[in-house]
Amino acid sequence: MIARNTRQAAVRHISVALAVSVSALSLAACGDGGSDDTAAKKGNDITVGLLLPDRDTARFEKFDYPLIKEEVASLTQNKGTVRYANAEASATRQSEQFQKMIADKVDVILVDALNSKTIATDVQKAKDAGIPVIAYDRLAEGPIDAYVSHDNELVGQVQGRAIVGELGDKAAKSKVVMMNGDPADPNTARFKDGALSELQGQVDIVEQFDTKEWKPAIAKANMKKAIQTVGLNNIAAVYSANDGMAGAVIEALEDAGATRMPPVTGQDANLDAVQRVVSGEQYMTVYKSFLLEATNAAKIAVAKVQGRAIEFAALTRETVDSPTQKNIPAMLVPVVALTKDNIKETVITDGVYTVKNICTSEYKADCAAIGLE
Repeated sequence: MIARNTRQAAVRHISVALAVSVSALSLAACGDGGSDDTAAKKGNDITVGLLLPDRDTARFEKFDYPLIKEEVASLTQNKGTVRYANAEASATRQSEQFQKMIADKVDVILVDALNSKTIATDVQKAKDAGIPVIAYDRLAEGPIDAYVSHDNELVGQVQGRAIVGELGDKAAKSKVVMMNGDPADPNTARFKDGALSELQGQVDIVEQFDTKEWKPAIAKANMKKAIQTVGLNNIAAVYSANDGMAGAVIEALEDAGATRMPPVTGQDANLDAVQRVVSGEQYMTVYKSFLLEATNAAKIAVAKVQGRAIEFAALTRETVDSPTQKNIPAMLVPVVALTKDNIKETVITDGVYTVKNICTSEYKADCAAIGLE
């Protein structure tokens, strides 16, 4: 895990160096290959529209938005601005916010789509208005210009691998419950496919649930059903696709009287999830560098709207396919399995949290037990 985090830090340094090294080329390339003539003429006075999906996932408000705002300002000599809207888990509200961005004539839109399929209509409207659209964190359908996220199948693989590794020799006979995300979110299928590639044939998957809009309350209700069906003491592990649901799963297990928590996975490295990892309630979470994803999304957005084709191409070296589009330029950021063993080397080293943030009075003894002081 430490080796992967070292690689992650290296990627961050590389990305910063890359932005600097291509800047001279970018100036020469201005006007060479933007999405259209209007974009090629844009300077630093630009407006980036940012549409994020919900407030339940702590990272969006606490990290993604502030990081993108800061990076856009840095890249544009404080002349560029970010117009932000949060859908609060409503696809209808996100569509309204998207259309407002188009009506207000923002220069580029970064969207983390709640529903990848239905948002395609809004993406097309933006395209027709000459506004580039970059899918952020989740792959949206429609004619998007780029995609910035993590290797989401790898996220599931890391989660599944953690369960199998922790169960060890008992894995084959172990009953595992899968708490998947929202089926309307394209990432859900990728997380699930990755997890199944590690779990199928290795453990006994006894129950699987989809969780509409990733709502913890729904995950808790489904976990209660699983406990009734499988039996509390028969559940050897729970695959939870993210931290919000992991917390709900753990609550359901505690309410049912669990005295020893089975391994429960998560994703996003929310502060409360990291604290649960410290205390042993949650086995692991997947740490996805908010810094890398957010700052590079800002770089790609600014480069696209300013018509800096060389820098845009350098940042989007990979490609992905959506159901409606092939070979979408993409940047996929590495991920790390966060456990008790590497909290220092991940979220603390990257400045996401401090020891003080994590080791509050409630967790002080647990922190001391793992050398986190």
